[in-house]
This record gives sequence, structure tokens and C-alpha cells, in this order.
Amino acid sequence: MSATVLAFQAIDNTKRDLVGGKGANLGELSRIEGIRVPDGFCVSTDAFKAVVAATPSLSELLQRLSALSVEDRRQIDELSAALRGAIEAGPIPQAIRAEIIAHLARLGARDAYAVRSSATAEDLPAASFAGQYDTYLNVLGEDAILTHISKCWASLFSARAVIYRLQNDIDPRQVLPAVVVQKMADPQAAGVLFTADPVTSNRTVSSIDAGFGLGEALVSGLVNADVYKVRDGKVIDRRIAAKKLAIDAAEAGGTETREIEPAQQNRPALTDEQILRLAGIGRRIEAHFGSPQDIEWCLVDAEFYVVQSRPITTLYPIPEAPDQENHLYISVGHQQMMTDAMKPLGISVWQLTAGRPMYQAGGRLFVDVAPDLASPARREVLVNVLGKSDPLIRSALLAVLARGDWIKTQPDEMQQPNSGGANPGAARAGFQTLGDYDAQTVSELIARNQASIEELRRAIQTQSGPGLLDFIREDIGKLRQSLADPQSFGVIMTAMNAASWVNEKMADWLGEKNAADTLSRSVPNNITAEMGLDLLAVADVIRPYPDVIDYLQHAQDAGFEDGLTPLNGGPQASAAISAFLHKYGMRCAGEIDITRPRWREEPTTLVPMILADIRNVAPDAGRLQFEQGHRQALDKEQELPARLKRLPDGEQKAAETKRMIDRIRNLSGYREYPKYGIVSRYFIYKQALLQEAQRLVQAKVLRAPEEIYYLTFDELQEVVRTRRLDPGIISRRKADYALYAKLTPPRVMTSDGEIIRGAYGREKLPAGALAGLPVSTGVVEGRARVVVKLEDADLCEGDILVTAFTDPSWTPLFVSLKGLVTEVGGLMTHGAVIAREYGLPAVVGVENATRLIRDGQRIRVNGTDGYVEILTRRNPPG
Repeated sequence: MSATVLAFQAIDNTKRDLVGGKGANLGELSRIEGIRVPDGFCVSTDAFKAVVAATPSLSELLQRLSALSVEDRRQIDELSAALRGAIEAGPIPQAIRAEIIAHLARLGARDAYAVRSSATAEDLPAASFAGQYDTYLNVLGEDAILTHISKCWASLFSARAVIYRLQNDIDPRQVLPAVVVQKMADPQAAGVLFTADPVTSNRTVSSIDAGFGLGEALVSGLVNADVYKVRDGKVIDRRIAAKKLAIDAAEAGGTETREIEPAQQNRPALTDEQILRLAGIGRRIEAHFGSPQDIEWCLVDAEFYVVQSRPITTLYPIPEAPDQENHLYISVGHQQMMTDAMKPLGISVWQLTAGRPMYQAGGRLFVDVAPDLASPARREVLVNVLGKSDPLIRSALLAVLARGDWIKTQPDEMQQPNSGGANPGAARAGFQTLGDYDAQTVSELIARNQASIEELRRAIQTQSGPGLLDFIREDIGKLRQSLADPQSFGVIMTAMNAASWVNEKMADWLGEKNAADTLSRSVPNNITAEMGLDLLAVADVIRPYPDVIDYLQHAQDAGFEDGLTPLNGGPQASAAISAFLHKYGMRCAGEIDITRPRWREEPTTLVPMILADIRNVAPDAGRLQFEQGHRQALDKEQELPARLKRLPDGEQKAAETKRMIDRIRNLSGYREYPKYGIVSRYFIYKQALLQEAQRLVQAKVLRAPEEIYYLTFDELQEVVRTRRLDPGIISRRKADYALYAKLTPPRVMTSDGEIIRGAYGREKLPAGALAGLPVSTGVVEGRARVVVKLEDADLCEGDILVTAFTDPSWTPLFVSLKGLVTEVGGLMTHGAVIAREYGLPAVVGVENATRLIRDGQRIRVNGTDGYVEILTRRNPPG
């Protein structure tokens, strides 16, 4: 059998390399019993290879194209135009022409056909390539079909298709074009069926777009579609559009647009019986392919025909549930300020640290709070705890509870709510904790933690092999117990609740909003805030030495300190950086993932921040900033009681307020310390595990030490014990991670895959303002700098940072900022705490901020009332 031209019946998914994604899916569809597919064939990638072999100039052009990157737009335009011209002008080899003509004769040479591109990198889980390649409808005659096959080959090399592949990290040399030639249908109606709701992601809801005539009218945006929703065999929603136009097959070939009679424009394209029948067809196709599908269909003489099916690539994966009950998952990453995908070792170590049931999906962790919502008492605590931290999660939880019996109420139990952080003692401490802790308590907690870390550093030196993994597992258990320490968590909760008390009472008694923000400035024992000021001190050491500054602008991690030594000022700079790394070198962006490179491992990560401090901040700014914040806090500490004493019962109110202020000043700095303790231990674990991984490399079990990042802790323990590893697991996990890295995790989702989006519920905002959570008081205007990755930050003094989330590694940037906007965060997450510490107006939880705000726009941040205004709608020139 020829591999050049294949009938649909001869194709299945194993022939994807021959017929591309579209062709393989059509072959699979043709094999599903009861599914009607217009007949046709595929001109395979072998045919295109024969064309290239017969045209030497094509090989040279393809080689040049493969060397380009996405930034080479001009060269891409030039080469793609040259390739398309050469392909369309080149002849199809005679043997291949004969095979195509033979297949047309079998199907009907006088019939009309659709000619569609089908590439080997198409309809993939990570990239659908929808709309990237050309489709030609109602092509008539052998010569026209052969011409349009060449046009489809050429469309693979349009500039937009080339750029799309580069953006998705797909090697252009590995992409080959096939062409689908399929009999045209003359439908009364056509459209698209999604077997999962593309708006909510609910896998139990099918969504159908339908219009009159060919589906091209909907795809091209020429007309609005009817939209039907189906769940459990019932039409649950229908929106009938005014369909003024339709696209039909033209008698002479191609298509034509016709006007629909006014009386017919608002007629539904499908009846309820047809809607349900089509939804059932979709479920059968979904079951065959094993994932939600985007299906193109048409209705011909009361029968449905399927002309294409591809995976829906935009859906977030669902955590695997233990049963068929309803489950509600909350993102751990949104609580921990780490919504990026994590590698398997990072996920498993964090699970061990948290010590509670968690579910994985898309390289992220989730907790199921359905059992807590089922209990009236635990429900109230959960909604209030998370609502205080993240109002969007609270809103989503209330929306689910409003559905009545979606979560069935169960008798109350003593079990505590599952909030998803790494503090199992959270619920036991109680939401309204106000303990009588003092500054000495905090000092003792820090001293105990430091002593424990030093003991770990000494003890782990004696461990290796399976014993090392046992030792680390046991030490993680100790870490988990320390995080559950009622005194440690009580200090944190007391500080939080004292701040809430002050804000509530001062607003009620004095009409002053967010008074606690000023009281939180320059508090003692804030290890993260100190880190930003300490890096300023490093910048001050380096500032007088031009040779060092020049070296840093070109420094590499390999030999970083060695390159400093011979320079004028190099020893001083090296000593300052080394001292900083000794204290903070275990930190990095996304630090709850043990696999992330730490500052000590990649010290050049700090260089842009040091250079920015030298450029934007005056000498001795760290000390002056701390002293200014301290004075502002002390002034507020004296001002509030003085004003309160003038009120009825003023002495009592002043005394109560003073006690709360003392708690804020003495305790709130400790909030950042437990995570510092976690990542300090993680770095010690990581160094020991990489040493063990090096032994596995020497034993030829691994190719590189970093491959352990793609194993779970349990799997790594087994590999260390047995010295055996499935050779394919690392490559599969790497591919999974690359896919997960492109996904955006939801805050809240159901076991049906439905994403529940909360809202702030504030209506009195300025027109066009973006709502968020106010976490640090004040109003400021400035230039927005939209930063996706920390290493890409290029900030100037007075900029407003706009980013998805911040963790402690971002703190050094804060010293030169004017304000902060994040997509993720709550009152006590990192960005909020440090913004208050430094006195920066801040709004967090602004959904899609990095997409709605463009880099360089002037914005206004209202950290008192919680919104952001875009003041310039266009980016400034330059």
C-alpha cells in the first residue's frame, strides 16, 4: 500500500507522522461506529518530502528558516515568502498526481471537495494550531484540487505559522505538511461543538455554536452564532442570535455570502431534539479520544456529519478525585504566592511539609474543601479565614454554597478546616487569636529555629544513600511540627488580628482607614524586609568602584567571585556579596519549590537588583528608609491614643488601642520568619540530594544530577535504594512540565472542572477601574512596569510594579518602587506585608492585571480603597 495517498479508512492515530493532526483525527473519527464523516483521503508528508527532493532550492530555504528565532521577523517574512512561492510554483511529481487522481475517481471526480492543511505539529494537547494553516472550500475539478494541495503545503510556511511554532518551541525541521481532501457537504446548518464549556471549563456541560449554511460564517466572525448548553441530557441554556448572513457553496466553486430573509433570521438553527442528538455524538467522540473535544459539525438532510475534532487545549486539568462525589478544590499556589508550575520533587517535598491531603493538577497543588463546607461550623471558619486573606476565594465559596445541595450538609465534627497552606496549626490557633505575646517570645522562637537549622546542617553531613532520604523525611516531619507550634502560629495570628482590630476600630471611632498600615512600618524581626535593606548596603559597598560595576554587567555564574577578586574594589564587593548570600542565599523566585535555583547557586540573579539600587537609590538609603518608617510608625502610635482620649470613654479606648499597637509592633515582623526557616532547610536538603544525585550519575542511573527534580521524593528514595530507573520517565515528566508551565491555574475549581470566579462586589469604583484588595494604604501615580519574571525586571525610581505575584525574592525591588499591583495575594501575603513595611500603596488580587495594564502606561494605584486606574490608554512613545 502506498504511503503517499491514504484513504481515511486506512488511517488511525499511529499514522500522525504521515497525515498530520487533522488527518489522523479524521481517520480515527471514521472508525467510530455511528459517526458520519464525509469521505476523503490524505496526501501524506511523504508526498511533500518528494516535492522537496525534486526542488533543491527548497532544502536550502528550509535550512535557513530553521536557524531563525521569533525575534527575526524580517528574515521570517522574506524566507516564508520565498518558500511559499517555490512550493506553489513547483510541480507535483507525476506518480503522486496519478494517485491523487485515482482516489478522486473512486470518490467522484466531479464532486466538490474541501482541501485542508494538516501538519505533524497540529491539534496537540499544548497547541491546536487552529487557524494557522489554510483551508479551501468547494474546490471543483482535478486541476484545481492539485493546485490547492500545493497551496496548503505552502501555508505551512506563512509568517504567522512559522512564528506560532517558534513561540511554542516546536522545531521547524520536525514539522511536515500533509493535506486532507474531503468531500464537501451542503449543510442546512453548521458550527462547533465543545464537549466542555469553554467559558466555565465545566466538563459536564456541552456548548454548541450553530448558524445557517457552512460553518465558515461562524469561524470568520461574519455572523453571531446561536449558543446552546447541554447538561445531563437537558438543554439548560439557549441564546438565539440574529443570523442575517450565511455562507454557501457557490455553483462555480468557492463560496458565496447570502442574506437570510428577515423572517428566518431569529429562527433557531437547531431544534431541541437535534441539540441533544448532537451533544450525544460529542460525548461518544470525547470517549473515543479520551479528552474534551472541539468538534466541527454540519447538518445535512437531518443527519449530522463531523468534519473535524481536536482536543480543547485551553482547559485546566482536574485533580483526580477519590470518588464520584462533588469536590471543591482551592489552589495552594494562590495561598503561597507561587502559581507557577512545580516539578515533581518540589511538589512532593511541599506535600510532606504541609502534612495534609493535597491533589495535583497541571503541576500545581490543590486542597479539597468540600468536607469543610459540608460542616456548618467548619464552613463558617473556612469562609471567614480565606475571606479575610483573599476576598475572591470567599466570593467563590459563597457562590458554590448558594447552589443549595451541591455540597450536602453533614453533622459537625471536631476536624479542622483545610486551608491549604503549610501551617497545620492555623485552625487550632483560632481566627480571633489575641494572645499575650511580647517581643521576647519572638526572639525565643527565632533562636530556637536558628539552632535547629544549625543542628540539621551538622547532622546531614554524615548521611548518604537510602539513609539520607530517611533522614530528610524525618527532618521534614520535625519541620512540620514546628510549623504547627501553637505559640508560633499564635504570634502570627495575634499580629494579624490586632491589625484588623485597629483598622476596624479606628475607622469606626476616628473615621480613619487602614491605620494599621502605618503602624506596621519598620517593625523589628522582619527577615524579608531586612533582606531588601541589606542588599542596599551591598550596593553601597559596590557604588564607588566603576570596575566592579562594569564587571557585574557582564558577569557569569561560573567563576563569579573569582572574576571579582583582581578588580579595584573587588575584594570588598566579594565580601559584601558573600555575607549577603550567607544569610539569604537559600532564597529565590518560587522558593517553595525545592528544585528552583537558589541565589547561592546563581548569584548573577542578584546583579540586576544591585545595579538598579546603585542607579535609582541614594547612598545610605536603607538606613534612612528604615528610620523614616520607624518615625512614621511612632508618630502614629502616639497620635491615635491622643485623639481617642478626646472621645467618650476615651481613656479605655486609648488603653485598648495601645495594647493592640504593641502587638502589631512587637509581633508582626515574625510573619515572614517561618517561610525563611522552611527555605533554609530546603536548601540544606537540596545540597545533600544533589550530592547523592551525582553518585547516581557516576553509577549511570541518571544523565545529570538535576534529573532528580522530575522524580517524586518517594520515587527518588526507591531509585537511591535500587539503583534502577525507568529510562523514559524523565523525558515524559519534562514534557509534562513544559505543558503545565503554559497553564494558568484557577483559584477555585470543582471536580467537574468548572472554574468558579469570585468578585469583589464593589460598585462605587471609578469608571474603568480594576478592582482589587487594598493591602497598603495610600494613592500614587506612576509608570507601570509589567514584569513577568524577576530576572527581566528593569525598574527605575518611582515605577509601579505590576506582576502576577511576588515572593520574598522580589523584596529587593521594592526599595525603589512607588507602588505595587499583583494578580494574586491577600492581606498577609508577602507583597502586602513588605508594601506596608516600606510604605508603598499596594493593591493585590487584581485579576489579569498583567494583561489589562500595558508596560509603560501611567496608572493610579489606590491602596486605601483597593483599585487601579489606567490613566493613559496607549503606551508612551519610545
